[in-house]
Amino acid sequence: MKDNKIKEIANKIKNAGGNLYLVGGAIRDKILEKKVVDCDYCVTGLSSYEFEKLFPNAHIRGKSFPVYDMENCEFALARKERKLKEGHKGFEINANKEITIEEDLARRDITINSIAEEVLTGKIIDPFNGIADIKNKIIRKTTDAFSEDPLRVYRVARFASTLEFNVEKETLEAMESLKHELTTLSKERVFIELKKALGSNEPSIFFNVLRQANVLDVHFKEIYNLIGKIQPEKYHPEGDSYNHTMIVVDNSSQLTDDLQIKFACLVHDLGKGNTPENILPHHYGHEERGVVLVNELGKRLGIPNNWIKCGKTACKLHMKAGIFEKMTPSKQVELIEMASKSILGLDGLKIVVMCDKARNGIFPKVNFDKIGKEVLNNITGDYIKEKYKIEDGIQIKNRLREERIKYLKNLINSTNLIMNNSNE
Repeated sequence: MKDNKIKEIANKIKNAGGNLYLVGGAIRDKILEKKVVDCDYCVTGLSSYEFEKLFPNAHIRGKSFPVYDMENCEFALARKERKLKEGHKGFEINANKEITIEEDLARRDITINSIAEEVLTGKIIDPFNGIADIKNKIIRKTTDAFSEDPLRVYRVARFASTLEFNVEKETLEAMESLKHELTTLSKERVFIELKKALGSNEPSIFFNVLRQANVLDVHFKEIYNLIGKIQPEKYHPEGDSYNHTMIVVDNSSQLTDDLQIKFACLVHDLGKGNTPENILPHHYGHEERGVVLVNELGKRLGIPNNWIKCGKTACKLHMKAGIFEKMTPSKQVELIEMASKSILGLDGLKIVVMCDKARNGIFPKVNFDKIGKEVLNNITGDYIKEKYKIEDGIQIKNRLREERIKYLKNLINSTNLIMNNSNE
């Protein structure tokens, strides 16, 4: 039904002397045989007045140039752009009926997004060889106009991550040439690209591309500072703290789609970035240092508070949770209570620890979450009130801790006994 409606619109435009093209990501995703989520259309041969007269019910939005919403799709007139000043919005936009589809495609960022399909004939317009780049998994700037918009730096890194494509050399150089303009971007725009990259199977590609382009330190300096921060080889054969972090955030994609947990995995070791040189390769105290750095990164990029809180919890608790079985019952209960009260929770902390301790793609068995839930579910404030017939809050809190420690000792002892019996 939707296709029929679009063809009706295309025919109406054709009869008025114009043409309608499906453009951008929809074409790319069709070629990649991915699900097409958003359909954007480009109109040539009509003025905005003529288009609005044809479709008086179209919803109009946009300040610098009109965009029309119809049939849950976006329609825009073909346009050209001319840069007037630095920044993401420093453009003069020219949209008129004389502009061709090829001219419109030339203003787009990368070749894989600079392909159009004529709606009524199905003819593909690919003046910049985007289809070949899709087949070869290459991200390449469409024209030198790429350097007019600094946001494209983060878009390229994000596309590289979500599509798992390589970025060719000249495009990386164009990205680096925009470094001085990156600070003109709003934190909201940068965060949107980060968020999309974290949703990919390999978020590390986003950061590696920015590193290749020598721009990682602009908005992600805390991650950049992990480069070269060596670690004890016995525990980290993968290399420095940056490499470790990239492995951990990629590991997270195998265990969860929850972006705030994936963010927690990304930032769990941020404190290693400012470890004093004289104590390397050790990173004593990086847990607390990381809490401060997560907050700085979060504020700079406008990261949601819940994400920031998850990241701080990951920094503070991942080391202790990683040696849970070696801790005293009192410390174990303390960890369980802290994690359970946090937004990250026991389940989220478990994922951080598993991703942190995984080696060669093999995840360790972690059970502090199950033990913790059993302790918390069975030894509650109501349980203490009933057992000891007390109402005073301080007494209940003290008794609660004592009973949970006792319960946990018995639970671990019985679990170890079962395991020992099963091994005999």
